[in-house]
Amino acid sequence: MITYWIILLAIAVGIVFIAEKMKQPYPTFLVIVGLLIGILPIPGLSDIKSYAATDTVFQTTVILIFLSALLGDAALKLPIMELNRSKKPILLLSFVGTFLTFLIVSFLMYFLLNLSLQQALIFGALMAATDPVSVLSIFKALGLNKRLSIIVEGESLANDGVAVVLFKIALVTTVLSLGGTFGASMEFIKVVSGGIVIGGIGGFIASHITSKIDNYLIEIGLSLVLFYGAFDLGEHFHVSGVISVVTAGLILGTYGKNIGMSDLTHEKMNSFWGIVAFLSNALIFLLVGLEVSSINFLDKGWLIIGSILIVLLARFAAVYTSLAFDKNIPTSWKHVIAWGGLKGSLSIALILSVTPEFEGRELLLAMTFSNVVFSLLVQGTTLKKLVAFVGVK
Repeated sequence: MITYWIILLAIAVGIVFIAEKMKQPYPTFLVIVGLLIGILPIPGLSDIKSYAATDTVFQTTVILIFLSALLGDAALKLPIMELNRSKKPILLLSFVGTFLTFLIVSFLMYFLLNLSLQQALIFGALMAATDPVSVLSIFKALGLNKRLSIIVEGESLANDGVAVVLFKIALVTTVLSLGGTFGASMEFIKVVSGGIVIGGIGGFIASHITSKIDNYLIEIGLSLVLFYGAFDLGEHFHVSGVISVVTAGLILGTYGKNIGMSDLTHEKMNSFWGIVAFLSNALIFLLVGLEVSSINFLDKGWLIIGSILIVLLARFAAVYTSLAFDKNIPTSWKHVIAWGGLKGSLSIALILSVTPEFEGRELLLAMTFSNVVFSLLVQGTTLKKLVAFVGVK
């Protein structure tokens, strides 16, 4: 098993090197290579393909191993002053935009494509999030305007947690009623606020510990415990582990640095998490391609095309509607934010967590994978041209 991961890592690093030489976003290249490895009969890789395409392997590695590292790294490095200056559009996109996307996708999937109510709600939740792994990788490669990048990064981190909560609620919702809607709203508030509390407490404790220590090895080890511990504690208490990690990372990266983290420790910690995030990203996108190759897409063509169009429509409607309340966001930015709403590994990991006995699981799998691949291979590769076309610096 360790050999499999070493081989996958070697392939991933090699592909990233080629992508960098060609000055292209590496996630796209990795997904394409993963698809080719999964489809083509390549000698010596059959066992690796079988192992990597297993649902439990993908779900476990993404949710339990990679996600905390990626979220922690991104939150740790977000400049809090820039984040604060852009809090209005970030909050509008993360909450208003995410809810609108969820409602529009669910409504249209139910009435136009005849999914059951629960299937439509689950798919709406899966498509409501912009995946931080995909968004951060591709937007960083483009080197966009700093404030625009902060808005997109902030949205991808915050709405991730919101969408996971919506997904968990949709998974146990069979009938919508006034009482059920109120209960779901209370559950949402509990899960989000609980995640903030756990991450906040963990972040403050870790920050004060680092202020008493001047050893970057110990402090990096502490950040490792913080990110994985915050996620695990959040999930243990049935609140948002994603929001716990993001909150903990933001506090350690700002408050922790201000009260005593040395410049050397800050530099070493950023370098460490940068390496971890890079390796995690590389493996995730390769696994996405391998996983997609194992899904049955037969007899689902029109439903898949319909779902892609609905998701795009919902994303544009949600972005333009939510940002209508902020007059300081240029129209050109709205175009980029809407088209840059990429889906990724989190959506795949969530749908794989649905039990095989769930009615319509295979259809939801096919539509989710198709939307992820479309966003990475079409939206991800054309985003740079859109940026140039609309005149965003």
